[in-house]
Amino acid sequence: MKFRTYSSEGIILSRKNYSEADRILIVLSKHFGKLSLLAKGIRKIKSKKRGHLEIFSRVKFSAVKTNGMGIITEVETINDFNMVRTNLNKVSLAYYFCEVVNKITHEDGHASTVYGLLSTALEQLEQETELKKLRMKFIYDLLTNMGYWPIGKKLIEADIVLDDVIERKINSVRVGKKVLE
Repeated sequence: MKFRTYSSEGIILSRKNYSEADRILIVLSKHFGKLSLLAKGIRKIKSKKRGHLEIFSRVKFSAVKTNGMGIITEVETINDFNMVRTNLNKVSLAYYFCEVVNKITHEDGHASTVYGLLSTALEQLEQETELKKLRMKFIYDLLTNMGYWPIGKKLIEADIVLDDVIERKINSVRVGKKVLE
């Protein structure tokens, strides 16, 4: 059986515990779009990958493609957004960004522009004080770049438009709105 290895940069969108010590990660990669990857043994205390694979961390990873889900073999943190993690308002907005991107993109879709938008938004979030404005800018940029909203047209009811596009509610918006108001 021949395995194919590949490497890319990515942002962890979500994670889900799997079996006793493993975790399934949804990663938005720069070169391969959204991927589901298995991180074997990551929940063990002695795991070297453990600290690198946190939600909304930007990482460089290598993985092996198998018949089923890809398996992460190596990972290195590029940016863990520590400045974001120290502020509850910013953490809730970072989770919101990741959830929106996770729901609006499709598996194996080439999403390099979406990767760039998310990466830029998370970097801006470290320094930004006007979080509501950043949130609206992110939604507008995401919808226009993906072709769901005309460029130049004002987006007034961003949350309603986003819900219509995704066809389901965003869970983290409840927390985000309460914190941002």
